[in-house]
Amino acid sequence: MNPSKTVKFVAEVSSNHHQNLDRCLEFIDCAADVGCDAVKFQLFKIDELFAPEILENSEQHRERRQWELPVEFLPDLAARCRGKNIQFSCTPFYLKAVEELLPYIDFYKIASYELLWTDLLKACAETGKPVVLSTGMATTIEINNAVATLKNNGCKDLTLLHCVSDYPVSIADCNLAVIEGLKGMTKCPTGWSDHSVNEGLIYSAVFRWDAALVEFHLDLDGDGAEFGSGHCWLPQQIEKVIRNVKNGNEADGDGIKEFSDTEMKERDWRADPKDGLRPFKKIRKDFEGQQAA
Repeated sequence: MNPSKTVKFVAEVSSNHHQNLDRCLEFIDCAADVGCDAVKFQLFKIDELFAPEILENSEQHRERRQWELPVEFLPDLAARCRGKNIQFSCTPFYLKAVEELLPYIDFYKIASYELLWTDLLKACAETGKPVVLSTGMATTIEINNAVATLKNNGCKDLTLLHCVSDYPVSIADCNLAVIEGLKGMTKCPTGWSDHSVNEGLIYSAVFRWDAALVEFHLDLDGDGAEFGSGHCWLPQQIEKVIRNVKNGNEADGDGIKEFSDTEMKERDWRADPKDGLRPFKKIRKDFEGQQAA
């Protein structure tokens, strides 16, 4: 991976907030504490998310009204993020949400399910804010069309996330090589939107496939509305992963092979090329005449 690159971690609160402002603020605090660079919420209203016939006939979908994030929370969430030096992001799921989020967010996140909605893509792009787009379920043609729509309408900072829209996703279906393929196809930074809760998979996405951004679903305590599905990380789980990734980045270096300053004291203790014995002959002289310990 590029040794100068820092991987960005984004904690997705999803619908685990219980419409409770204090719990929302705790998510922000937790995301900052475990080392995240951003926290992301979702702004939807089920009446503008699902078609009427779905809501009329599906109690399961009607119950998601309890998962809606109150718009009036936005100023407090943004202020808390600024106080914690962490970016605030949110996914708009209706057109007016783009406008409602504009004063508060650092970047828009567009969900895989909305990738085909050209009007939403345009609305986000026209704000000039950075955009992160998930590509779950999409074909390369659909992705290229979405990228073109965003760029042609003013988006100059676009990151694509490889995503498999299964909750949780099986390891065999992750196909992480797509991260690199998307970057080659679109010339955009790419990353991974995780539904696996698997440490090794995150490490592979970052260190093998050069993910620039990793988004993951976070829950505080196992009591979130979506935790039971099995795709949400707990703080103690993800904190270790983020720490290891960031330590790994520090270890990359500049790629130039040279001895380090810390090796200086050992260099003269290598085998002398004249007789193959350690240390160099010039060092051995310092030991002549010394009392044996």
